[in-house]
Amino acid sequence: MGSEIRSHHDLKVWQLGMDFTEKIYALTQSFPREEIYGLTSQLRRAVSSIPAHIAEGNARNSTKEYLRFLSIAVGSLCEVETFLQLSLRLKYGDSKQIQGLLDLLSEEGRMLRGLQKSLVSKLNN
Repeated sequence: MGSEIRSHHDLKVWQLGMDFTEKIYALTQSFPREEIYGLTSQLRRAVSSIPAHIAEGNARNSTKEYLRFLSIAVGSLCEVETFLQLSLRLKYGDSKQIQGLLDLLSEEGRMLRGLQKSLVSKLNN
């Protein structure tokens, strides 16, 4: 009864994406000021596009379209992972905090891929 998905707000993968976005915004506040239009901006744009594409895909009329937007979200997830790895290399931000974010990112990736798999299965049945 209580597990029906009415909107993207009900999706745990979207909720985690929003939480993750907040955490990335907090992390990047400590980045060097000269990175405001560089790494900080790129990281924030990429991370915010993850839940945005999940929401947009969920609002689409077809499973195929939904899958396309989830694929874009996975691409953004890979961008975020790359930018976090670069942040570690450049020694921007707290390395333990970044490692925790990478772990959270892995969880988001598993959830996204699980949703994709579920939708592909639905499409093929």
